[in-house]
Amino acid sequence: MNESEQFEVYAIRYAHHGDRNANEMFIGGDPHEGPMALDYFVWVAIGSTHTYLIDTGFSAEVAQRRQRKLLRTPAEGLALIGVDASTIQDVILTHLHYDHVGNFDMFPNATLHVQDKEIAYATGRYMREPPLRGAYEVDDVIGLVREVYGGRVEFHNGDAVLSPGISVHFIGGHTMGMQCVRLWTQRGWLVLASDASHLYANMEEIKPFPIVFDVGQMVDGYRIMRALADSADHIIPGHDPLVIERYPTPSDKLKGIVARLDVAPH
Repeated sequence: MNESEQFEVYAIRYAHHGDRNANEMFIGGDPHEGPMALDYFVWVAIGSTHTYLIDTGFSAEVAQRRQRKLLRTPAEGLALIGVDASTIQDVILTHLHYDHVGNFDMFPNATLHVQDKEIAYATGRYMREPPLRGAYEVDDVIGLVREVYGGRVEFHNGDAVLSPGISVHFIGGHTMGMQCVRLWTQRGWLVLASDASHLYANMEEIKPFPIVFDVGQMVDGYRIMRALADSADHIIPGHDPLVIERYPTPSDKLKGIVARLDVAPH
């Protein structure tokens, strides 16, 4: 008998980047040339006793500098589904790239969950190299180190159960400390891939996204997530606009903004 807490899970679209080409999304390029957009999400898992936020997005200043279209802050997105940012007790940071770790100051009462290897990576020797540090914001990393000193960061060395029904799983690949999140829902075990797979096509066609620390580890990660999820349809990629199209919205006014992931896709 499964005694895990059952979660409602939502993807909240907070930003968009349309100025990309398909050949930028896959190592080796893509034979189907043409524009291919990225959406930016945070995710929230709402249980009967606890609510978890997965990732915290980026700020308006970073959006302007990196030429991304910020649609709403993550806190504003949470408010749309009735979640007050100040009540969030746990934030899972899948990794520390700029679009996943900004704004953690909006959640002052939360414990921040991150892999040991990710903080070591973001503060270590590899950050001397422009291709590897390009997706990190030094102010975010410094801010997180301050939170370590403030006692707000929970380190994980590999897989860990946070409470019955939700766990983090080390993947690596995209970054040295990339982790995914596994959740028990009304439709079974769901996996939030985050950037372990940016797009459905990355994992379905075994064509990794080109921002990567270890290609072999990234490919292995696709298999790990498939084993964790009840089916391929239970794995949610981190940046694919198809997520909003495939999953129902909680209400008509939230169409294009919020997708409910614990129910079957269309």
